[in-house]
Amino acid sequence: MDFVRRIIALTIKEFIMILKDPKSRFVIIGPPLFQFFVFGYAATYDLKNVRYAVFDESRTAESRQLLSRFEGSENFELTKTLMTEKEIAFVINREKARLVIHIGPEFSRDLHNGRPATLQVIVDGRNSNVALIALGYIGSIVEQYSQDLVKNGVVSMNGPGVVLVDRAWFNANLQSRWFIVSALGGIISMVVVMILTSLSVAREREFGTFDQLLVAPFNPAEILIGKSLPGMVFGFMDALLFSAGAVYWFGVPFRGTIVALVLALGCFLLTIVGVGLLVSSVSMTMQQALLGSFVFMMPSVILSGFATPIENMPHWLQIGTLLNPLRHVIVALRDIFLEGADASMIWHQLWPLLLMAGFTLPLAGWMFRHRSQ
Repeated sequence: MDFVRRIIALTIKEFIMILKDPKSRFVIIGPPLFQFFVFGYAATYDLKNVRYAVFDESRTAESRQLLSRFEGSENFELTKTLMTEKEIAFVINREKARLVIHIGPEFSRDLHNGRPATLQVIVDGRNSNVALIALGYIGSIVEQYSQDLVKNGVVSMNGPGVVLVDRAWFNANLQSRWFIVSALGGIISMVVVMILTSLSVAREREFGTFDQLLVAPFNPAEILIGKSLPGMVFGFMDALLFSAGAVYWFGVPFRGTIVALVLALGCFLLTIVGVGLLVSSVSMTMQQALLGSFVFMMPSVILSGFATPIENMPHWLQIGTLLNPLRHVIVALRDIFLEGADASMIWHQLWPLLLMAGFTLPLAGWMFRHRSQ
């Protein structure tokens, strides 16, 4: 009972310190709410108003009909009509346009003579995601244009054309917001838990109360448990709040079970608490703790598969992402929301999290005892 009372006393003390500190209160409420709406609205793979320029050497009715389809699309925004080929390099290099549509002088003649008419698209490849998606939109427009030419008898076609039939599972309309918002609970809760737990021990050192904590009737394990619980509670609150916001505000379907959601978040936050306490144990100041947190969080987000597919990474890096807790929880959350996974279906994502927690928590305890001697 004394063990439980000491942990409760430490937990209450930590709650009071967080709630009394204006900066800590802001960390809990302000940044998570801001990040949720920014990511929810801004982070989308659907492109609109892609800036493009046109270099039309044909200047015929057929070329104008094709270009009018780009002008009528919400995905593209015409920024400049080029007069010479030299201007292409200028608008791309200076980022005046993300792509240039180049129609050659023989475009119309090739169409009427039954020869392939070439449409050249020059894309700014510095942002590969934007380039690939824009090329996909262009392909759809050109394909529809070609079908209309055949239908109107402008060109002939031997044999049936290629008909593309697609179907998307779990996200029939391919709304990228579902893909993004379903994972935000894990990312935002990681930020909250990492900051709160990494500052916990470092704050005691910087405020000069660390020695008082050591002479109090608490062992290191009790101190670490008392300092980790508030971070987990606030992380859980944020994650569950934004999971509800994803469903009721952004309209993301929730097809899985609440048990699976709570279990995935619990295993993940336990691992992040271990990482945060490890950072806090080796940090002498709050500034060092914050720096250590961001050193961990930024690569975690990049290597999580949240924005960049892991399959596109080098093989050795794909293996390295298995050590990233955020990767596992993002896959689990998307499976729960979109696929309808239950606890058994996401177990292969949970046991690595438990394994990492079993490593980081004892290591944080050992570092705390080592640095406190």
